[in-house]
Amino acid sequence: MILLRSFVFNVGFYTGTLVLMIVFLPILILDRKVLPRCGHVWSSVLRWWLSVAVGVRVEIRGEIPSGPCLIAAKHQSAWEAIEFLRLLPDACFVLKRELTWIPVFGWYISGNRQIVVDRSGGVRALKRMLGEAQIALNAGRQIVVFPQGTRVEPGVAKAYQPGIALLYNHLDVRIIPVALNSGVVWGRNKFVKVPGTIVLEFLSAMPAGLNSRVFIKELSTRIERATGELVDEGRQSAGQF
Repeated sequence: MILLRSFVFNVGFYTGTLVLMIVFLPILILDRKVLPRCGHVWSSVLRWWLSVAVGVRVEIRGEIPSGPCLIAAKHQSAWEAIEFLRLLPDACFVLKRELTWIPVFGWYISGNRQIVVDRSGGVRALKRMLGEAQIALNAGRQIVVFPQGTRVEPGVAKAYQPGIALLYNHLDVRIIPVALNSGVVWGRNKFVKVPGTIVLEFLSAMPAGLNSRVFIKELSTRIERATGELVDEGRQSAGQF
């Protein structure tokens, strides 16, 4: 049954995403401010379809930040990247350049002025990232960063990248950690989606004035501790114990 429901979900998700991208194409030539509404629609449809096809509930905890800030989020699946489009009024993601090469989807990344990073670009790429991040903050946007740089399965350890400390040290803005357990029901590169409850939790803001090493240690400790608790909770709701 789970395999069948996962098949139905995946077919509906990818088909629906393709249809929406085609329907929204004319908006790419309009004012960029219209594009976040398209992302909100896509994210809302995904949440509804995940509930109907698989039986997944979503719970948001903590205070959703408003105004310019930097959100440092745990990354376990594709789900949270899409969910942030619904939660935030105008999300700006720090993402790898390779995503812009995806046909059609890459057009939306460029059109919505995301912060694209060439991971082989060295210092020049980092300076460009800082400049674009400041522009986004000046426009009142919330910047979403996945500080481990990629999706990480629940229970797997991976270091936090120094880029998040660079942003912390050079941008005068709140840093909001986010913990979640999406990987329990929607695993990294996994076809099967498992019924259960996904919880995304906004934690308290990071203190200012820390040096880079202390900041990364404190950030990772907060996120990993809260994520571990949510993963245990998620596995219980999904019947994986």
